[in-house]
Amino acid sequence: MGKIGYGYGSEWHLLRFLGYHRDYLSKEILKITVGEDISWIDFGFSKNSAFLNNDQELVGLEFIQNTQVFQKWREFWPPTGSAQNWDAVGKIEYENHQEWLLVEAKAHLDEVRSNCGANSPKSIEMISGAFEKTMQSFCDNKTPINNWLSPYYQYANRLASLHFLMRECDPAIPTRLLFIYFCGDQRPDKKCPQKEEEWHKIIEDMEAWLGIDQSKDIYKRIHHLFLPVNPNVND
Repeated sequence: MGKIGYGYGSEWHLLRFLGYHRDYLSKEILKITVGEDISWIDFGFSKNSAFLNNDQELVGLEFIQNTQVFQKWREFWPPTGSAQNWDAVGKIEYENHQEWLLVEAKAHLDEVRSNCGANSPKSIEMISGAFEKTMQSFCDNKTPINNWLSPYYQYANRLASLHFLMRECDPAIPTRLLFIYFCGDQRPDKKCPQKEEEWHKIIEDMEAWLGIDQSKDIYKRIHHLFLPVNPNVND
């Protein structure tokens, strides 16, 4: 978890919605996931005391708490280095089953771009291998593997997590990815989209670079939610 900005940034706004507007947020999520109810998984507490800075995010797939899945994940993704840090994790209730909901939030354009920071050849090899398998789920044409390592590495490794749970695990672990894009953030040193349409072009460019085929069945498990930081400002 990075340092949370006071009054700005995706972590701040997501914390606001989960704390003050949880019912509103949950209803908006259930609209696009067509679920019946949602429950949220708590983060861990930190041994440090820095205010809003050192609580422990849910990392990798530790929340699954299944030894076999965890071992298989260690064979799929490097066990060392920086794993996927989720902004929130929940469980969606459907009529007769539950599905995991893995959440990533964004409020400015710099949060969309990232590069693979793996240093060891073994880690790079494992990540590349995981991406090769993931691309079989999400892509039609052959996309260069380097496209998945930069400049949209974070989005790519979130897709790898979804692929793993839905395609590598047997039985599959029903999971959905939710990307929350906040509109109207006011961080002065960053370019912050003020309207939903501004995010659409960024997502289109990102998925085109990765070679994503939206007709793939697994793509239906990716959701994009556009939230104004103050939904009532124009009422």
